[in-house]
Amino acid sequence: MQRSRQYHPSVQTALRVSKITRAEARRSIVVQNVLTTLQKAYPEAQCALRHENPLQLLVATILSAQCTDARVNKVTPGLFRKYRTAADFARAPQKRLEQEIRSTGFYRSKALSIRSTCRDIVKKFRGKVPGSMEELTSLRGVGRKTANVVLGNAFGIPGITVDTHVGRLSRLLGWTRNTDPVKVELDLQKLWPRADWTTLSHTVILHGRAVCKARRPECPRCPVARWCPSRREG
Repeated sequence: MQRSRQYHPSVQTALRVSKITRAEARRSIVVQNVLTTLQKAYPEAQCALRHENPLQLLVATILSAQCTDARVNKVTPGLFRKYRTAADFARAPQKRLEQEIRSTGFYRSKALSIRSTCRDIVKKFRGKVPGSMEELTSLRGVGRKTANVVLGNAFGIPGITVDTHVGRLSRLLGWTRNTDPVKVELDLQKLWPRADWTTLSHTVILHGRAVCKARRPECPRCPVARWCPSRREG
């Protein structure tokens, strides 16, 4: 009977590390293939919310919750002509602002969030939208998702926006098992090149809307199906 080979504990540890490293290397290659392919498929990926400054983007992002970007873009032109500064939004009567954003849904809570956030901007930051994660998330009604949208698209600071599409596709592709957006973001930070965090967020969102749809994923025409562990045949 052949005896199994016994290694010194230090060698055993080295072998385990080697296996982990090889597995991580293979996963890194797969992730990079997926990201590169998606970037080629959606070269036009960019923020869909129309804005001219950080304040407009912040307000538009708040309005986009449970609402399409297209609908928000129909509401914001008139809104931004009327309210040009954080102080303008902070002074806006609640009922009036509710009616002006009514078509975006959840208008009462959104109006309250906009007014509260803008009051904080006036009081804490002299009327200017701050440019750091810590400062942005100190504003009432602003979480990491909204902060990452503003940082990445208004200030050029890379950030991963974990919306429903990014979270769903990340789980389908095996990049995370988490459902909590913050945990998903932290998992993706380890896999995505930092310089591309903002652009890749838009890219994955576009793919989720166009092909990998929640109700009926179109796997046969998906450009990254070969690397997807959740793909469906036919």
